[in-house]
Amino acid sequence: MIIVEIPEMVYNSNAIENSTLTLEETESIIFFDKIKKDHEIREIYEAKNLARIIEFLQKDKKQKFSVNLILYLHKILLSWINDHFAWRFRSWDERVRVWAHLWANPFFVNHLVYDLVDKYNHDKKTYFLDKIAHFHAEFETIHPFWDGNGRIGRVLINKQLADLWFPPIIIPNKNKNQNYYPLFDEYLKTNKSDGFSDLFALLLMESLHKRISLLTSQKIISLNDRAKKRHLNVNTCLNKARRQTIPAFRINGKWMISAEFSSTYYSALEVNNLLKK
Repeated sequence: MIIVEIPEMVYNSNAIENSTLTLEETESIIFFDKIKKDHEIREIYEAKNLARIIEFLQKDKKQKFSVNLILYLHKILLSWINDHFAWRFRSWDERVRVWAHLWANPFFVNHLVYDLVDKYNHDKKTYFLDKIAHFHAEFETIHPFWDGNGRIGRVLINKQLADLWFPPIIIPNKNKNQNYYPLFDEYLKTNKSDGFSDLFALLLMESLHKRISLLTSQKIISLNDRAKKRHLNVNTCLNKARRQTIPAFRINGKWMISAEFSSTYYSALEVNNLLKK
């Protein structure tokens, strides 16, 4: 993992849950333990705790993917925020409603999570992104915790990728209402998680492109600058970046690319489909 990615991961995951911290403020909290303006103390701990989880998983990569690990990560996430709900699943009358959907009955949550983790660990046949996508969709549908489900769910995606020696992905907050939230509605209606698989494929290709470019390129430039220098349509270039038909990647929300790039690439979805065969 690239250390400077941690604030970006924390910022986006918390912003998806409507945190008001900016990326710069998140970075300042994580690296310097400082913040320039007033925010709720909860938001500050949300940033610090999520960074602690990412660093914990990075340092101890041999942690077995298990229910105990999920509960321990949840304990870290809610430390100094709400210890009453930390390190345990919903129980008794702790029912959660998001929009019009009422998540799993708390009486069955414990069994549902253990069963989901067990099936994930024993499934050796399903294509890895389909497997991770289904786990994420089902985990969020169960909504096992009173608080912290989304952030824990997104952390688990990267734990699962790391176990397979893949780099982490960042689900961006910016387009969550178009590219992320609708996938949950689709799963609830169809029980299909293909949309998540496609999204994760795009984000994984982007993560790989970032690492390859940073390791091999003499110079990294903004995609906007490349388009202007080559007299290309900026919107066309941005669309290609979003589809990953060019090896572009985001740093702090800005699309970048190797200055030396001049080749044609398979799209992320084409690669994803080829690997499934």
